[in-house]
Amino acid sequence: MPVPALTAALHRSISEIDPAVWDGLKGDDNPFNSHAFLETLEQTGCVGEDSGWVPHHLSLSDEAGTIRGVMPLYLKYHSMGEYVFDHSWAQAYERAGGRYYPKLLSASPFTPVTGTRLLSPDPEVRAALIRTAVQLCDTNGLSSFHVNFPTSDEWTLMGAEGLLLRQDQQFWWSNAGYQSFDDFLAALSANRRKVIRRERRDVQAALSLKIHSGHEITEAHLDHLHAFIEDTYDRKWGSPYLTRAFFSVITERMRDQIVLVFAYDGDQPVAGAINYRGGDTLYGRQWGARVDVPFLHFEVCYYQAIDYAIAHGLSRVEAGTQGEHKISRGYLPHPVYSAHHIRDRDLREPVARYLTQERAAVSAQMAEYEAELSPFRKRDQA
Repeated sequence: MPVPALTAALHRSISEIDPAVWDGLKGDDNPFNSHAFLETLEQTGCVGEDSGWVPHHLSLSDEAGTIRGVMPLYLKYHSMGEYVFDHSWAQAYERAGGRYYPKLLSASPFTPVTGTRLLSPDPEVRAALIRTAVQLCDTNGLSSFHVNFPTSDEWTLMGAEGLLLRQDQQFWWSNAGYQSFDDFLAALSANRRKVIRRERRDVQAALSLKIHSGHEITEAHLDHLHAFIEDTYDRKWGSPYLTRAFFSVITERMRDQIVLVFAYDGDQPVAGAINYRGGDTLYGRQWGARVDVPFLHFEVCYYQAIDYAIAHGLSRVEAGTQGEHKISRGYLPHPVYSAHHIRDRDLREPVARYLTQERAAVSAQMAEYEAELSPFRKRDQA
């Protein structure tokens, strides 16, 4: 049955859309495309005019005024906080006299996690969302429209609609029905079991580890967490993307989905990480530490997450971007995606050629990682 005529609207705040409507169209249990998460980013100043992430969320409504589909959408004045890197495209275009920014982006800000971007159960509405966003880009003279970390099905649809397809990889841990951490270790090679046990033993001899979740989480925990994260950003990147207020509001609104891992020296918290639960997956996000203890990052961000996932029957841990070092700790490569509409042919054609080569290189590298670096015993990979 053909989709009825749809009317597009842009919303300068997600608060203009009823949370029940947005989340009812979402179609997955990912916390990072939820109305609460995206609204909290807006309400606490993480996104907005000052940050260069200006909300322009897209909705499509039928003749009765019922919203049939939505897309998180931002007008971006830079490429920071995206984790899909197009800086070289921007530089090349601007050297040639073009204006790359602002651009349109569909994503969950500061969050390199795969999730639904075309929020509608109707495949024709999902296609209409893509076409409408492309039209918004072109009619407003913007350089480009991008979709970061869509699902594989959405990615395929975007390719069918003419967007350029990009593939990268992340490293995820999968639960093969393990009953304990030792059960997981038993699936690894003898050498990797020995190394991981030593790493955990060394950290746990120096510090104690504790999980805080749900109503156990206090403002004091969040003070420490933000300070840890701020220290990490100060040393590596500059100011953190997320404000201190964000952590208070998101904990109030999504408390049952937040899992903190803290390391203590006596009674004093010295390191911590924030994770989010979504259905059968634990998503590792920001972390930081005030002490330099060997292997502390691995314990707080990887091993404790595996422990938690096994104890709670979760099927996967997604530990964020980067990190070939994750492979030897049981986190294997998985593809992640983005899609790109570039208005100017003089930029689009070289980018298309590059992405064809990049996809092949990423696929080859993933296969090499699986074959050469996997810590699992060979018979367990069959």
